[in-house]
Amino acid sequence: MAEGGPTLSSPLQTGFRSAMRRLSSAVGVVTAHSPQGAVGMAATSITSLTMDPPTLLLCVNRSNSFHARMAQDELFAVNLLSDHQRDISIAFGGAMRHEDRFTVGRWGEDDHGLPWLEEAQANLTCRVAKLVPYGTHTVVIAGIEAVRVAETISPLIYQDGSYL
Repeated sequence: MAEGGPTLSSPLQTGFRSAMRRLSSAVGVVTAHSPQGAVGMAATSITSLTMDPPTLLLCVNRSNSFHARMAQDELFAVNLLSDHQRDISIAFGGAMRHEDRFTVGRWGEDDHGLPWLEEAQANLTCRVAKLVPYGTHTVVIAGIEAVRVAETISPLIYQDGSYL
């Protein structure tokens, strides 16, 4: 049995993966600091958890190098991508080396010095409140410390391996 839940059989995993590919998701880039500088990853497993207090939920694969940044009380930023920012999603999805990813798009910083993507749908500064290991991932519960929201709503959507 996997930590936090049962191990799925191969046919069940295949069916589940196929079912989840039919679920459209907004795309975000999660960013943080590391001793080597700014780091980030693309993510579609971001959702609001509660409005009171403002909290989000993020799932991070433990095999992803970004996972190490998710320590208790660690600050990170969520940058929700706009529909014209596919190249940023592709770069942070693994097409570019970590040190080159921030050359795509225009980046600024929040009050904590975290990378905030200009022209994003929204930028959120988050603080890890709780980490819940489950299967191959860690569920990150994070409180929101700051928010910037764009006027226009035009999110980048990902479904079945393609951008809509």
